Amino acid sequence: MTSHLHAIVWIDHAQARVIQFDRETSSTVVIHPEGGTPHLHHKANSIDDGHLPENQAYLHAVGQAMAGIDSVLVAGPANAKLELLKHIARHDPLLLEKVSGVQTVDHPSDGQLVGLARRHFRLDDSVAGGAHVEEHAHQLGD
Repeated sequence: MTSHLHAIVWIDHAQARVIQFDRETSSTVVIHPEGGTPHLHHKANSIDDGHLPENQAYLHAVGQAMAGIDSVLVAGPANAKLELLKHIARHDPLLLEKVSGVQTVDHPSDGQLVGLARRHFRLDDSVAGGAHVEEHAHQLGD
């Protein structure tokens, strides 16, 4: 993969898309959890919380795919993006310093993700001239 300065990581429990990009080009790596996507069927009167445990090997593989990138926007539809940030904080705190924002987005195309990230990093000509880009940051809790 060509090394770019910026990336967006879109993650859920089924896959992660690490898209490195610059003003003109992008390259994508897709990571799937080993063994496929687990399914949890929560039953009535169950004492657990109904959530899958974090897949540490999957989160580690996503973190490794982020190595060498200067600045990363993390996105996704649910908790997986926050699980990734907690994993990175525990296992590679220097990588966490490269995360410039976290955004909740559903299931966009790669082109939509790159557009979102280019606006975030102000690499898109459409934000020149004082246009405002609203960002929603999440605090990382332990």
